[in-house]
Amino acid sequence: MPPLDELRVTTLSVPTDAPESDGTLAWDRTGVVLVEVDAGGTMGLGWTYASAAAAAVVADTLAGVLDGFEADDVGAAWLAMRRAVRNDGDAGLTACAISAIDVALWDRLARARGVPLAIALGAFRDAVPVYGSGGFCSYDDGRLTEQLGGGAAAGMTMVKMKAGADPAVDPERVRVARAAIGPDVALFVDANGAYAAREAVARAHELDRAAGGIRWLEEPVSSRDRSGLAFVRDHVPPAVAVAAGEYNSWPEDARELLGAGAVDVLQADATRCGGLTGFRAVAALAAAHGVPLSAHCAPALHAHAACAAERLAHLEYFHDHVRLEQLVFDGVPEPRDGVLRLDRRRAGHGLTLRPDAHEQFGADR
Repeated sequence: MPPLDELRVTTLSVPTDAPESDGTLAWDRTGVVLVEVDAGGTMGLGWTYASAAAAAVVADTLAGVLDGFEADDVGAAWLAMRRAVRNDGDAGLTACAISAIDVALWDRLARARGVPLAIALGAFRDAVPVYGSGGFCSYDDGRLTEQLGGGAAAGMTMVKMKAGADPAVDPERVRVARAAIGPDVALFVDANGAYAAREAVARAHELDRAAGGIRWLEEPVSSRDRSGLAFVRDHVPPAVAVAAGEYNSWPEDARELLGAGAVDVLQADATRCGGLTGFRAVAALAAAHGVPLSAHCAPALHAHAACAAERLAHLEYFHDHVRLEQLVFDGVPEPRDGVLRLDRRRAGHGLTLRPDAHEQFGADR
């Protein structure tokens, strides 16, 4: 097994194509922390969606921890990095930093073996269903119709919109969405923790009536509020699945959500939850509890991770990340008829950094 020869970290900042907001936040750009590792003549590429502060954690703390590690010892490296950030707090930015390195190590391992990343992780399938995601609170009715209706026209059987910034207008927004997608496409709603628990129940019933049925309510309250989520889950319309977990930093967080009976569908994000090593552990927990797993955003990466999740529900095809991946990487997969399929001809995750990525989106731009 070759030793890790080099680790490089850089940052990008990619503007959105329009102002965006959800139930609790507004933004106009997305930060990316890129990690490249080299060992035995094979390079691996990983990333997380976070501020440049995560890059400082990589450079100042984690790179030194990996000195002397053999590159194939991905699990041992993951554990060493978790221990190294104990006194800094192992959630949030530190978890994102570890995630980027872990993804890069797994990518290098798969490329060195000449297999797709999904195969290296232990694939259960070679295709994953996706749902179109966007529908930001900042959109007018025309943009909402164009985006969600476009997802339905492209063959997606599920689409998701944001809600909660102004609850008074949300019933009309979901009616607009329903008119755009038609009666047979499942409508998902994401509140990003905008409500208190009792309000969330009332909003769920209100939006369900207005839309002629919603099938998913994501983070009606903060994912840290386990009892609140469980209360909402017990009181929403029967056909509405309550989902949360995208902000979990580690498998232990997922275990707490599952133990509290807080979700019908558990979410996980390999760019936040300890990388692919963490994602696999979350997927195993979901399977053990008999709860479906949904992969959050980063579709080019999660196409592989989701193939290796036993009880997979679907993968979020998020507008921001789809656009960003196409601008920053070459080799980005595209769905057909609402499905992303594994390309067995490409080793690793199959992506390479575009030569002009830093010139266009470097943090100093």
